[in-house]
Amino acid sequence: MISGKTTLIAHLGYPTEAFKAPMIYNPWFERRGIDAVVVPMGVKSEDYPAALAALATLTNLRGALVTMPHKVTTLALVDKATPTARIAGACNALLRRADGTWLGDQFDGAGFVRGVARKGRRIAGSRVFVAGCGGVGSAIAASLAAADAAAIDLFDAHAASADALRKRLLEHYPKLEVRTGSQDPAGHDIVVNATPLGMKVGDALPFAIERVDSSALVGEVVMKAEHTPLLRAALARGLDVQVGSDMLFEMIPAYLEFFGFGTATADELRNVAQLRY
Repeated sequence: MISGKTTLIAHLGYPTEAFKAPMIYNPWFERRGIDAVVVPMGVKSEDYPAALAALATLTNLRGALVTMPHKVTTLALVDKATPTARIAGACNALLRRADGTWLGDQFDGAGFVRGVARKGRRIAGSRVFVAGCGGVGSAIAASLAAADAAAIDLFDAHAASADALRKRLLEHYPKLEVRTGSQDPAGHDIVVNATPLGMKVGDALPFAIERVDSSALVGEVVMKAEHTPLLRAALARGLDVQVGSDMLFEMIPAYLEFFGFGTATADELRNVAQLRY
């Protein structure tokens, strides 16, 4: 029940149809007796700066979850960003401080890495391929580097995005092997789709699934369906996979702490979630 005392958390992105966070946070808030609600808010790119400024004036807003296509843009709009967000080059979490200013943070990468580790996969010393070097791909690459991956290959349809991410990674991890320019996922232990491909019917696969090593794990960030076309193709080959919602469940405890709502385990969140696809 929403009342005049309810604390709001905006979920900012466009389009909103694939948003899954409200179906996880809101049942958990209800179970815990927390008077708060996550509200999807569709904002197009051209309207985003003005919308974010307006939201900062709302006195009952605790903060915001930020998703595609606004994560990179958000970094330039916050008043302060954590080191993690700056390395990633993007924000996916905003805290509205008492004076109306925004603090930005980034949890995508942490969620992805925790999900991989929970599956028993060793990241230290691994070779990783990341397709997509926008906000989520940058965050995942940064967290994989922090988890001591030995080498990361980056590919983006816009080569400049991959090159810029490579530069940021090497500034903080000078011993890391980072290559760009190849779309071939062969020879890697972990292969990640961090592009929007899979959101729309008829999208091409982000890389050639038949080139993925048989021992590799294929990770997805798209949550349009539990098993996207990429993951269905990976499963048909007998590959291990990580679905997009795994990253979401693993990062939510960090969000809850960031917003001051305590914490939860991924299993607790799964037990109350009401996901629909």
